[in-house]
Amino acid sequence: MTMPVQLKSHLEQMHVSYFPALHAPARSAQYAASLLHITGKQIAKTVVVHTGKHVLLAVLPVSYHVNLKKLSDFIGAPVELLQEQECRTLFPNCQPGTVPPFGELYGLPVYLDAALADDPEIVFSAGTLSNSISVGNADFVRLAKPRVCSFADKGEPVTKQTAARDDFFEFGGGK
Repeated sequence: MTMPVQLKSHLEQMHVSYFPALHAPARSAQYAASLLHITGKQIAKTVVVHTGKHVLLAVLPVSYHVNLKKLSDFIGAPVELLQEQECRTLFPNCQPGTVPPFGELYGLPVYLDAALADDPEIVFSAGTLSNSISVGNADFVRLAKPRVCSFADKGEPVTKQTAARDDFFEFGGGK
């Protein structure tokens, strides 16, 4: 599968220079970062959340996780993760877990975590498990018009499942 035509056309129509990267299929953005030989702080993931009827995109470094309370406080309404089936309906041209951070393509607002705001470029999934692209952060901000706030925490969230894993604290997941 190649980058969705809608995304490619949008970037070209808006005169955005982008650099595509083809890699082995990656089921997680963190794995994509390792395939691209960059750190988890240098690649962004898009997390789809909702506030009741309103869907929005949260963009953060892959080595971070969304703190739903912080995002809820910033937005002023409770925020929850959108179910995978709903994502498939909203983003039919993207493989599961590969939504690009351009909310304007889908009529959705974008929230960018402050940890990415000053990076010169942003690398993210291009709608497939094996395509990533890099764009200048200024171009991303010009197109997506994200609201910048601090809503992400470093590392993996502590849940009953992660706390029960033998390797969780050993590798710094909860520290």
